[in-house]
Amino acid sequence: MKKSTAFLVTATVVVLAFLTSLGMWSRYTTKPWTRDGQVRANIVGIASRVAGPIVQIPIRDNQQVKKGDLLFEIDPSTYIATVNNCGAKLQQAQAAQIQAKQELDRQTTLYQTKVNDLRDLQNAQDSYAAAEANTAAAQADLQTAQLNLSYTKIFAPVDGYLTNMNTSTGTYVYAGEQLLALVDASSFWIAAYFMETQLHHLQEGGKASITFIGRNNEPFEGLIESIAWGIFDPDGSTVDLLPKVSQTIDWVRLPNRFPVRIKVTGTPPIPLRIGQTVSVSTSPAN
Repeated sequence: MKKSTAFLVTATVVVLAFLTSLGMWSRYTTKPWTRDGQVRANIVGIASRVAGPIVQIPIRDNQQVKKGDLLFEIDPSTYIATVNNCGAKLQQAQAAQIQAKQELDRQTTLYQTKVNDLRDLQNAQDSYAAAEANTAAAQADLQTAQLNLSYTKIFAPVDGYLTNMNTSTGTYVYAGEQLLALVDASSFWIAAYFMETQLHHLQEGGKASITFIGRNNEPFEGLIESIAWGIFDPDGSTVDLLPKVSQTIDWVRLPNRFPVRIKVTGTPPIPLRIGQTVSVSTSPAN
């Protein structure tokens, strides 16, 4: 009797373990999940369009900023002088144009009264056209100088968070040199890495449940936006612009993992920061 009971208990445990394993395997393959996920966001590199020393930095490292907030200002004195110089040259060009127009009117009258010949009229027309072109060029130079002056103040192009700011007043910056990193507050998303054997169970529009490491009881919702069409191959058969995904165990042949882009639709329990580790479980779209 005892042997029969022991056998029955053992068989029951084995069957339950088998069914549990089968259920977990079915869940893993038909509704894939991964613990290999990270928070990502777009980084806006802030660079000046003109060169010069910084005269003020009204922001601090890791500060939240709004679109249009002043980030830093370059010494405008040289650019103000250039604007004044271009303005003076424009006035000279306009005066020369007026003089050329007066000469053209005079030569036109003389030609119409047959006092001067056609050559004098044509010369006056050419001089006026040249003066008109000089005025247009001077106007363009002034506009360029005014633009360069406006570029001495660098404003935030988007709402976001400054990070890794390592500069101070007096630093000389060059045009096009990226000086600050601004995390675009509206661009946060989740990069979840799934094995290639799981991809056929994923589809755009599918739902995702996301949890932070250490906060498994506080999930928030997401939506599968897209699945990567390629990853970087170190043998040189693909370009460097593709995502680089390393194998977790070098000496074992494992399925490659592909990044899946997930849009955050729920409210995270803590603020999103680039590099945070998350787990992602998915379900098919309705």
